[in-house]
Amino acid sequence: MVFVELISGAAVSLISTTGYLGIFILMGLESMITPVPSELVMPFAGFLVSTGQLDLWLVVLAGAFGSLLGSLISYYAGMLLGRPLILKYGKFLLLNEKHLAITEQWFGKYGSKAIFIGRLIPVVRHLISIPAGLSRMNLLKFSAFTFAGAFLWCTILVYAGIVLKENWQIILGYTEIIDIFVVIGIVVAIVFIYFRYLKK
Repeated sequence: MVFVELISGAAVSLISTTGYLGIFILMGLESMITPVPSELVMPFAGFLVSTGQLDLWLVVLAGAFGSLLGSLISYYAGMLLGRPLILKYGKFLLLNEKHLAITEQWFGKYGSKAIFIGRLIPVVRHLISIPAGLSRMNLLKFSAFTFAGAFLWCTILVYAGIVLKENWQIILGYTEIIDIFVVIGIVVAIVFIYFRYLKK
């Protein structure tokens, strides 16, 4: 909780000082698996919109473009580092080149939908760019669906901040609960796939 308060204070200070640039930077970090929750950044920006200090659509665009930049960095990290790391160390996690081929095939078929929907799901949106890069998903499609999903997510959070005004931090409490359930779901899915693999 103290850590969240520190992050919240730093985010609020940066946005208050630099405005749209701060939103862009923070949302870029949020898309690179760093502990900067968008649920802190965008609702506060929405609060500033409600007071007339910032423009609604410039805030949303700053957040969406920041998310796109961070996602592209994660995408290239997955593309350049993912395959060599899995081929070298994947055996310790029961992963091999065949699994890479399956991942690439799956993203080739469902990648666009996965990227768009993934931007709206807690935890997943921080990670979805890495397997996209790993599978070498078409960059134009990746960028378009990432931006579209991020634009929608930022709009929702900014609107929540406008409605809640001084109580904008309330939204973080609800998303923390969702995060917990998503993490549990991911862990259960990984365990299930692991034991299914062992059984085969």
